Amino acid sequence: MSKLWGGRFTKKTDQLVEEYTASILFDKELAEEDIQGSLAHVTMLGKCGILPLDDVEKIKDGLLKVQHIIRRGEMEFSVSDEDIHMNIEKALIDEVGPVGGKLHTGRSRNDQVATDMHLYLRKRVVEFVGLLSKLQEALLTQAKNNIDTIVPGYTHLQRAQPILFAHHLMAYVSMFQRDIERLQDSYKRINVLPLGAGALAGTTFPIDRHYVAQQLGFDGVYENSLDAVSDRDFIIEFLSNASMIMMHLSRFSEEMILSSSTEFRFIELDDAFCTGSSIMPQKKNPDVPELVRGKTGRVYGNLFGLLTVLKSLPLAYNKDMQEDKEGMFDTVKTLQGALQLFAPMVSTMKVNKEQMRQAVNQDFSNATDIADYLVNKGLPFRQAHEVIGKTVLYCIQNHKFLLDLKLEEFHQFSKLFEQDIYQVLQPEQVVNARNVYGGTASNQVGEAIVRAEAVAVQTNAWFEQYYNQSK
Repeated sequence: MSKLWGGRFTKKTDQLVEEYTASILFDKELAEEDIQGSLAHVTMLGKCGILPLDDVEKIKDGLLKVQHIIRRGEMEFSVSDEDIHMNIEKALIDEVGPVGGKLHTGRSRNDQVATDMHLYLRKRVVEFVGLLSKLQEALLTQAKNNIDTIVPGYTHLQRAQPILFAHHLMAYVSMFQRDIERLQDSYKRINVLPLGAGALAGTTFPIDRHYVAQQLGFDGVYENSLDAVSDRDFIIEFLSNASMIMMHLSRFSEEMILSSSTEFRFIELDDAFCTGSSIMPQKKNPDVPELVRGKTGRVYGNLFGLLTVLKSLPLAYNKDMQEDKEGMFDTVKTLQGALQLFAPMVSTMKVNKEQMRQAVNQDFSNATDIADYLVNKGLPFRQAHEVIGKTVLYCIQNHKFLLDLKLEEFHQFSKLFEQDIYQVLQPEQVVNARNVYGGTASNQVGEAIVRAEAVAVQTNAWFEQYYNQSK
């Protein structure tokens, strides 16, 4: 069959041009969405009296047959048919004859492909909210199991102050909650229908765009036809959100890698999420978090790639926009794989509480509390800071820790020290002294877990609602 647009041309398309410009090798991913949009479009054409109802029914039956062929893996996609839209339309015509050519009445591939991508990303965004919620659930379970586990807190990768390990985990719950909220907010910009914009200016046929939107579950339609076919902001926003999610996963991955090392031994990852060495039999390598950390770069690259494609494009559609899909599909696949692995990896992670406690007892992370102790005794903070700095230096030079010092040794630096300093220096006391909203005190962390669980209920309700709508 000749090209569906071939009437204007006197020569066949050069084979190299066909191969270079064809998108079917990757946009076949949109087959389900393309058929979904076409079914709604042709139903509207019948409702508006643009096509006879008999033709509409034939086309709908033919589209469903093509859908079954694709789902069975029996569709032979052709580069000569360029893209998923032309491949499906030609398959439809093979099924129902020339009447299949009426399907494209009142639309263009420009608004058609935009619709497909809105439908595609709408599903993915809901899916990722669900996956992030499962990851939060795994983190919350670990947090509840470690509400009394004390671990060094770090700044500059140097020991800073003791914190609850549950508090550390809850920081990631907060990060992923922001990711969830960004995805939820982006949904309203994804859930807008471009179909009916035609190539760029609309159509002369008396179509009903709002009826199509209603069928497909869109909240509204694009106000401007030029914007409808040229807008890729919703993809850029998704890629940006995905980049932040991967950044958070990468930070968590780095901490897992460090914490599971022999030098730290704070945690141990389950064997199911690690691999060994081909030459060193003792090795247990944290390959999953390492690979997540590495794949973060490709997601960033997909974001910057599309930003670069779009930065100087005039209105409306340009062939450059074909470059919007591969990066989007790759990001979806990359993020999907990472999130599917992360929740079970966190759930099965073993926490070495004793090693964490030993680390807290062998550092100077309780030094700030001594400064606060002296301030409460009336010493200005800057003077207290100097006193404790000299005390820590003395400990280092004498191979001691603060709890090892005798009271007379403390008195070398300040006579304000009394016997109660030893209680102040206890890790539990240091942790629970941070009894402010958002702090690491055990009661504050417990309340934070309760609040996060309440938010999780709302997230799950949102997921259930929009998952059913996006099917």
